[in-house]
Amino acid sequence: MANVLVTQCTAGWRLIDHHIARLLALALASLAYLSGTAYSTNLFIADYSGFVTTAALTSTCGGYSLEKTFTTNQCAPNPSWLTADLDRGLLYCLNEGLNTVNGSLSSFTVNTDGSLKLVQDTKSINGPVSGALYGSASGPRGIALAHYGGSAVSTWVLKNNGAFTLNQHFDYTLSHPGAVPDRQDAPHEHEAIVDPTGQYILVPDLGADLIRVFSYDQKTLKLKTLDPLKVKPGTGPRHAAFWQPTSSGKTYFYLVAELAATVTGYSVEYLSNGKGLNFTQIYSSPTYGDKLKQPPGNAPAEITVSPDNRFIVISNRNDTYFTLPNGKKSDSISTFQFQNDGKLSFVQLAPAGGSFPRHFSINKACDLIVIGLQNDNNVVVMQRAIDTGLIGNTVASLGVSGNPTCVIFDEK
Repeated sequence: MANVLVTQCTAGWRLIDHHIARLLALALASLAYLSGTAYSTNLFIADYSGFVTTAALTSTCGGYSLEKTFTTNQCAPNPSWLTADLDRGLLYCLNEGLNTVNGSLSSFTVNTDGSLKLVQDTKSINGPVSGALYGSASGPRGIALAHYGGSAVSTWVLKNNGAFTLNQHFDYTLSHPGAVPDRQDAPHEHEAIVDPTGQYILVPDLGADLIRVFSYDQKTLKLKTLDPLKVKPGTGPRHAAFWQPTSSGKTYFYLVAELAATVTGYSVEYLSNGKGLNFTQIYSSPTYGDKLKQPPGNAPAEITVSPDNRFIVISNRNDTYFTLPNGKKSDSISTFQFQNDGKLSFVQLAPAGGSFPRHFSINKACDLIVIGLQNDNNVVVMQRAIDTGLIGNTVASLGVSGNPTCVIFDEK
């Protein structure tokens, strides 16, 4: 019961010592239990059938519920990614355009009840699958898009009201097929992320087996190409995450390779005068860790650092490692804990609640994880232990119209 109610009270005291915070959480949870206080937050869900859905996640002493409160098809036909700028009350949606010449970028204002109002919908290069905000929060601000099908990176200048204009784009080709021709027949930019300092934009290219690195002009927001990180041929880098230990000024970079089903860690050196980044590999293992046997066909997708900065979590697709109580097969979620030297210690392989966990998000209180199960047309919410990082039971679920591609919490 404590895990249900701690959600209400942890977000405001993240800087308090971890052990004191846990005791305070338990005390406040007891008070909430006695008063019957409810907790509610919104989730935003994109799915390939053309819809973006707002769902209300509510908890009381009796458990959780997840219910649709709003749906729009104004990012159709194939919403693939959601990027929130909640400080400005905005949500950006990428339409991948699976069967169309172009993709598109849409922007919405987020109302207090979680409903969305379209601001702009504009065609883009085909295949946008990830977007990252960059630039000063108080100055010029942009969004960088990774285009899987279009083999490109594009950038857009954003206005405070949600309007936007195309800034630039980079098109890429391969001189010859990669090590895995059916997936590496062309460059496939799969994600755009920003480093912890906000100076650089990184784009894993699954087709070219490298991480593209860009700096940008603070005023014009135009990107400048820098030396990339080259990875082992045939590994297929998909998504990545940065980690900065609170006890040191070091920076680490963790990369999930979809084709090799590995997670690789690098220490990061910042070059002087904004000249780029140096990467030194310090760790690599299957996404199952070093002890569990990884089945063939595993295709990891998402990688995320928990909001408390203690764990890294990875989704595994097509491994069907678990059998659920209802008899259906389930793919998995891997959890690792950071070590002081940047290496990872395997913690748990847990059921994902169903098939093809393409994307997931962890709430700020770190006691819940929401997972989009692409092949099941379903979203599940599972409990998560704050202290240990262990993922537990499913506490809520919601069916959606199509394959869910992105699920995020509406939390500042």
